[in-house]
Amino acid sequence: MMDENFFVYITTNPAKTTFYTGVTHDLKRRLNEHYLNRGKQQTFAGRYFCYHLIYYERYSSINMAIEREKEIKDLSREKKLALIKNSNSKMSFIQI
Repeated sequence: MMDENFFVYITTNPAKTTFYTGVTHDLKRRLNEHYLNRGKQQTFAGRYFCYHLIYYERYSSINMAIEREKEIKDLSREKKLALIKNSNSKMSFIQI
């Protein structure tokens, strides 16, 4: 399999009170899906309006990306905040 780009990402709601962590090979498409699902109760990201990107990491292997996603999901909120603020100190919404 050829090396590709895979992304582990964190989105948040407009008030920055809830985080959603995911993995994808097409970050722009996935963020658009989150935006279109905002307010829909069927998904976590939709239910909590988590469609603003605030953090991402790039990987060449899907297995590495999935492993990292699991690590981030296991972090406490405080550790997720520290991770995000390390590269995005103001927690600004990132445009892709």
